[in-house]
Amino acid sequence: MSIHPDHGHDTEIKTETVPAHLPPADPAGEDTLDLRVDDLFALLAGEKPPPPSADGTGRTPGTADHDALANGRLDGDLLDSVASWAPADTRFGGFRLVPVRLERDLPLLTRWMNDPAVAAFWELAGPETVTADHVRAQLEGDGRSVPCLGVLDSTPMSYFEIYRADLDPLARAYPARPHDTGVHLLLGDVANRGRGMGTALLRAVADLVLDHRPRCTRVVAEPDIRNTPSVSAFLGGGFRYAAEIDLPDKRAALMIRDRSLRHVL
Repeated sequence: MSIHPDHGHDTEIKTETVPAHLPPADPAGEDTLDLRVDDLFALLAGEKPPPPSADGTGRTPGTADHDALANGRLDGDLLDSVASWAPADTRFGGFRLVPVRLERDLPLLTRWMNDPAVAAFWELAGPETVTADHVRAQLEGDGRSVPCLGVLDSTPMSYFEIYRADLDPLARAYPARPHDTGVHLLLGDVANRGRGMGTALLRAVADLVLDHRPRCTRVVAEPDIRNTPSVSAFLGGGFRYAAEIDLPDKRAALMIRDRSLRHVL
């Protein structure tokens, strides 16, 4: 299983017939563009909320919280200290997310990225420098994306990227809400695929996000629409199919796991 990441590009929503293997998308209007809380208060007080900023952050340039976001310092930690998140129990064993350290993890990640099934969607096959550049951009960025090893019973066996979807270019493709958190996943070894492990890990990671990020109301993902095993794993992991969206290098299924439905789906 692999879910191709897509950061830093313009996006566009297109409405088309849903493929037969997917459930119907949400009824029109179910997901609507959300007002920030301070904008809502402004409307109730009869004031006009400020216009969106040119950089897409929704904050006015020159204000304190806009400048903090631009410098990667909003709230101190954009993802609520992923490194400190508690382990999770799965039917396959104890699972935890461990932030990547290139000096330790690069050979393993490079091997996974060169697996043909992974390379078909992540497009990071090649020498170590290819994987290193991709991971380093996150490690040296503003903290809106954290690359992690998925460790099962002390064995690194998967790779996750936990990212702020509301601060990502992906937010241009759907009505993002503040603190929406995105997930990218790949299972490293062939032996771990096709056994329901991806489904179990996606549910576990979504639960970790919702447990440790109280301001996050939704976990989102955008697997390639052609990657049927990944889409199925998300559905099994408690996500719902929300829409089909066009990204620069793929057509994706927008998958959403809602906090309000986490104990139902």
